[in-house]
Amino acid sequence: MNIDLLKRLCEIPGIPGREERVRAVIEQEVDGLFDEMEVDPLGSLICRRNATRKTRGRKSAGTVLIAAHMDEIGFYVRHVDEHGFLWVNAAGGFDPRNLFSRRVMVCTDSGDHLGVMNPGGKPIHISSPADRSKVPGVEEFFIDLGMPAAKVQKLVKIGDYVVMHEPFLDQPESVVSKALDNRFACWTAIEAVRKLDKAKGAAGNHALDIVVGFTVQEEVGLRGAGIAANRVGADYGIGLDVTLSCDTPGVPTTERVTKQGDGAAVMIQDSSMIADYRLVDEFCAVARKHRIPHQRCILGRGGQDGAAIQRSGDGARCIAITAGTRYIHTVTESMRKSDAQAAVDLLAAWLHQAK
Repeated sequence: MNIDLLKRLCEIPGIPGREERVRAVIEQEVDGLFDEMEVDPLGSLICRRNATRKTRGRKSAGTVLIAAHMDEIGFYVRHVDEHGFLWVNAAGGFDPRNLFSRRVMVCTDSGDHLGVMNPGGKPIHISSPADRSKVPGVEEFFIDLGMPAAKVQKLVKIGDYVVMHEPFLDQPESVVSKALDNRFACWTAIEAVRKLDKAKGAAGNHALDIVVGFTVQEEVGLRGAGIAANRVGADYGIGLDVTLSCDTPGVPTTERVTKQGDGAAVMIQDSSMIADYRLVDEFCAVARKHRIPHQRCILGRGGQDGAAIQRSGDGARCIAITAGTRYIHTVTESMRKSDAQAAVDLLAAWLHQAK
């Protein structure tokens, strides 16, 4: 498993609308894997690899669009006050309970500046029980860069962006990061195509034209995937993303969605899309044939880029391939390495056999 690539991808800052630094790393990483690359007007990186195996006398069996969004949840600076504190607006979904006492990175034209995020209000030493029981809204949190106000006002402007600042953690059997959602998907797409590329002879051939869309602005409404899908006009769509793994204390087993260690997760339904049942059967059959650990799952709330592909143009047959992740939308997103690798293996195997 290419941990170094996953680590590099996860640690790059890139919120909805500001994915350019992530895109630059991916462009360099995939050089030579695709026949064509372009950046669309919204900022998604569209990479095309032509079919290498003819089928029924045709050059290809159709086109598959694989969507992997580059953005992570974060903030935009909305106000710099007279004391040098930064006030922010969320870009993506946050639970304020996870924002207390966080280290953050403020990305500006002058460079990246590290700071801390806390809510306004009294510290524990002088607060009342009522004060301590309140959960503030996102709008009540501010950022302290530890600089004089005049310096902050010179360095930071409204519209600069903010991400959580937490290092990637490589555990014996798991990886932990602030941005597995969704740099995991970018990593999966790259590694699956690389696996095809490295396979010898017929083992690496594929009858479909493969298009990977490293998309923008998924966390604020699947925006990049919709534009990319309309440009590509795919026959098949695959949304790559993380999904919940609530196999942790305090959650009933009936609501866990996936179980870590049980392999790649084939999404049957989420609140944005119902997968094409034929593709579900195909992926599961491929997984059984190649003994790739996998599980089926349904997510009650939440969506992914496959939904935008499904509803684009004349429509497309779509599925979502995911990996169970604990603590999504926090700085401790956690995924089993074996599940991540299973997602790569399953995607590569399906791309090879699809016809």
